[in-house]
Amino acid sequence: MIANDWIQIFISLAFVVLMAPLVGRYLAWIYQSQSLSLEKGLYRLLKIDADKEMTWKEYGVAIVVSNGFFFVAGFLVLWAQAILPLNPRHLSPLSAEVAFNTAASFVTNTNWQAYAGEAQLSNFSQMLAITFLMFVGANTGMASLVAIFRGFTRSGTTMMGNYWSDFFRFFVRAFLPACFLMALVHVWQGSPQTFKTTVTAKTMEGSQQTLIVGPVASLESLKQLGTNGGGFYNANGAHPYENPTPLTNTLEFLEMGIFTFALPFFFGRMIGRPRQGQVFFAVIFSLYLAGLGVIEYSEKMPNPLIAHQAISQQITPLQDGGNTEGKETRFGITQTSLFSNTTIAATTGAVDGAMDSMNPLSVLVYLVHMFLNEEPGGKGVGFAGLIKEAILAIFLAGLMVGRTPEFLGKKIESKEVKLAVLSLLITPLLVLGLTALSVVIPAGKSSMDNPGPHGFMEVLYAFASGNANNGSAMAGLNVSTPYYAILIGVEMLFGRFLPLLPLLAMAGSLARKKTHPETAGTFKTDTTLFVVLLFGFMVLFAALTFFPPLILGPLLEHLSILHGISF
Repeated sequence: MIANDWIQIFISLAFVVLMAPLVGRYLAWIYQSQSLSLEKGLYRLLKIDADKEMTWKEYGVAIVVSNGFFFVAGFLVLWAQAILPLNPRHLSPLSAEVAFNTAASFVTNTNWQAYAGEAQLSNFSQMLAITFLMFVGANTGMASLVAIFRGFTRSGTTMMGNYWSDFFRFFVRAFLPACFLMALVHVWQGSPQTFKTTVTAKTMEGSQQTLIVGPVASLESLKQLGTNGGGFYNANGAHPYENPTPLTNTLEFLEMGIFTFALPFFFGRMIGRPRQGQVFFAVIFSLYLAGLGVIEYSEKMPNPLIAHQAISQQITPLQDGGNTEGKETRFGITQTSLFSNTTIAATTGAVDGAMDSMNPLSVLVYLVHMFLNEEPGGKGVGFAGLIKEAILAIFLAGLMVGRTPEFLGKKIESKEVKLAVLSLLITPLLVLGLTALSVVIPAGKSSMDNPGPHGFMEVLYAFASGNANNGSAMAGLNVSTPYYAILIGVEMLFGRFLPLLPLLAMAGSLARKKTHPETAGTFKTDTTLFVVLLFGFMVLFAALTFFPPLILGPLLEHLSILHGISF
């Protein structure tokens, strides 16, 4: 790495480290203060009793029912696009299976795209279906996380707060203002923001070229701040209208991380133990840095296959500068590595380069990020996953020393452990089960354009991305077929809500328990020892569960190209 690479990485990460505690403190204030007049006005307008608290079951029902309604509304907009306004190009509606996939994708904060936005969606669909569901997905995740936090802050109660109050507090006081301000920055940097659908430009050769435009800047800020990831254009963050300059590329990195890396500090403030939040931040940031280091190292290395071919043909290798395939020359390898590591770790899914062109070790990191899904994870649910793994790690520690495990003053008993395990097992069941099915049946194999480990890796990546609410993809797999559109759509819905409901039940169980003061025998969870324990549990879980498919995919491809073997 040259000095410029180190400077880019250091400055970008320094902003995150400095801003995360401040944003975490602000988020805690949002949920610990009284409702604002604007929020009360929204409650009256929507006839919501925001003061009525809910049990975990009522909270869960509110999440599922409201998101079910939003899903149906989004599906109908996409399916009826041809007869709706702001469609001067008379675009046809999405097919039923792709409309289902898209509605499921955006309501779950996944934003997987089985369509090309500029070619298939009108401005009305982009604004009402896509942008609206982006707000819904992010706000739902944050509200769910706050309810889970209350399991540790409350004692002797069955009440978990009010879903709609939690939903609108983040929306009104943080999310919407941040999106508005950053949209202005994107407009300043060159992103279009207009109701027009096309403009005609005269090229240098004197011919006419029609350019697709629309409300791009508003969608761009929302997609990053909400860890959504879905782009207005099919090329996503590699398109010059979505990501015009190196400055916007850096700002989009910060947008992805500003709320997600603040969640540990938010948690520490909510439970009244700031040091606990610092410990969790150390865990997720260390994993994030490890992933970034592997990706940067991998992409700085040229593809060995090209070197083997150069030697056999007695020519000069073409990749002396590293693996530049699939990368925007405006950004280069380091910016692409930083962006891609962040978008996968934060389960955003936006891309500024071709994921299918990344070296196998980079794809290995992406897959591990999605399997763990909490480094830092997406809006709310990613950090909730880290909490459940912390509970299971503490449970194992309790077994080793023969004591009833405790976490933040709450006794961890069999019910909480079973619910945490149930939530944890959803990922391997969905990802590995659907991958295994898809590589053996004709409907799944017919979409695979690449043989060998790379083709397997593309299928594994698709289902890992759908389950993790990520949304990025390796382009070598055709996912617009009815088989993949429906199957990944169902997986996104299951991957979002099936792990979440057991965590709400676990939080409800913890809220009913009394908070016990620490004693001399209490295992402290704000120490280096706890960090090591949590790391150990995460590595053990990932290795026992996902090591075999990683061997068959990125590791096998990496070892193959080292020996000059292609498939």
